[in-house]
Amino acid sequence: MIIEIRAKNVFAFINQIEFSMKADMRYKKFSTNVHRENNINILKVAGIYGANNAGKTCLVKCIRAIRNVLLNKKSGAITNMFTDNPIYELGVTFLYEGREFSYDFKYNEAKKEYLYEKFMQIYKDQYGNIKEEIWLLKDNEKGEYSCIDIEMSHLMPLLAQNNILIYLVDTNKFRRLEEMKQIMSSFALNIDIINMNNIPLNKTIELMKNRNSMQEKITSFIKNADLYMDNFEYVDMDSINLELEKGKDKPEEKVLDIPENIMDQIRLVSTYKGVKVPSLLFDSTGTKKIAALASYIIEGIEHGRILVVDELDSSIHFKLTRAIVAMFNNELNKDAQLIFTVHDISLIDCKKIFRKEQIWFVHKDKESVYVYSLADFTAQDGVRDTTDIREKYRNGALGALPDPELIYSLLDIKGNKKEVNEYEE
Repeated sequence: MIIEIRAKNVFAFINQIEFSMKADMRYKKFSTNVHRENNINILKVAGIYGANNAGKTCLVKCIRAIRNVLLNKKSGAITNMFTDNPIYELGVTFLYEGREFSYDFKYNEAKKEYLYEKFMQIYKDQYGNIKEEIWLLKDNEKGEYSCIDIEMSHLMPLLAQNNILIYLVDTNKFRRLEEMKQIMSSFALNIDIINMNNIPLNKTIELMKNRNSMQEKITSFIKNADLYMDNFEYVDMDSINLELEKGKDKPEEKVLDIPENIMDQIRLVSTYKGVKVPSLLFDSTGTKKIAALASYIIEGIEHGRILVVDELDSSIHFKLTRAIVAMFNNELNKDAQLIFTVHDISLIDCKKIFRKEQIWFVHKDKESVYVYSLADFTAQDGVRDTTDIREKYRNGALGALPDPELIYSLLDIKGNKKEVNEYEE
């Protein structure tokens, strides 16, 4: 599970930002929203609000970049375009098999070099006292090198810098480095990142092909999403009594339209009043998104995965997004985690859904981008358990709110129209 994400001089973030999934146990409400393990308290869910183009997606991109680096892939990260500094910094603190670890790195985009790495295990006792054990420190700028495998410490200054250390050496020869590689890669493999505006059906199709308990759970989820359908299944083509007209064999919307898998998608069938129809051709965009999302949610909760969703409420009814959040917050969910960006203010609800520290904001001004939690606001700021948070947000008291001035566009349009009319006369 993710405990904290750190970023600096990357994407939209110039200054250091910290996004935390730590639970404040002084706050007793909604205790089921917290995963507890070895004196570590982690939030199961967090929702991130902010104006369009403020930086919400950039936070998702930071998580993706960290995951990619840990899996020996290109990070996809870029330095902030408004600075001359070619070095960006990323870091993550996470829980893996009951142990807490932290990993940070710095990357010089101009030289394509990893300048800094630090991996450590964090111990915390029942009183909150913290002890850190550094497994790896590689600081090329300061010339500081240390490794829990002592023999590696002498080799580190001689290694290339075009990758992180666990992918530069044969870790099989170093017991603790091999363990470190296994921890980091396994954690990263447990993260699913999806954008609801371009969510593929591939995972649902693959899971629906196998007639097992997972397929039954996905079908149940889709049917229980109140979509007025009798059934949802993956069938043989000869079970579909439909003649596709030429030029009408694909949906109008491009969302979820994957040409190479078009026949597989047509074999996903919805049943309404006993009639089977290809979901791809007859269901709404929202229904198809629910079908695509279902596999990630079911597999996530079943296997304790981390699901990061950009624009969770895209084409999804607000009652369904609330129900999805409730699934992850529920006590029956032991260790699955959901982090999502959203615009739906009906979810900003500290009376029925969220603890304060589960609601996050991304605010952008002319100087910088800021990431902060509702928990940063106190009773002195007018934010209490009984406060109408939605009204506070709507009024701009919490920031992270757009201020559109489209009236000026209307005046321009009307003005231009008047000038055209006068010219024509």
